[in-house]
Amino acid sequence: MKMFVEPAHIYLYRDAVDSRKSIDGLVALVEGELERDAYTGALFLFCNKAKDKLKLVYWDKTGFSLWYKRLGATRSRFVYC
Repeated sequence: MKMFVEPAHIYLYRDAVDSRKSIDGLVALVEGELERDAYTGALFLFCNKAKDKLKLVYWDKTGFSLWYKRLGATRSRFVYC
């Protein structure tokens, strides 16, 4: 994944997250449960229960960006979630 930002921090939300959540729902988790400021430019990573989908949210000075990665048909899983 090629990034156009250089984050100072990367945070991983370890609990499973509903894949239907979009930017507003994920930012609410960042500010509510992680108790972090979502506007710092840090990257926030979220996985679904099956660990085959990853969402990444960050503030890029003009708005929030949301990146989504879905693993293919392989049996691979994101191991850190």
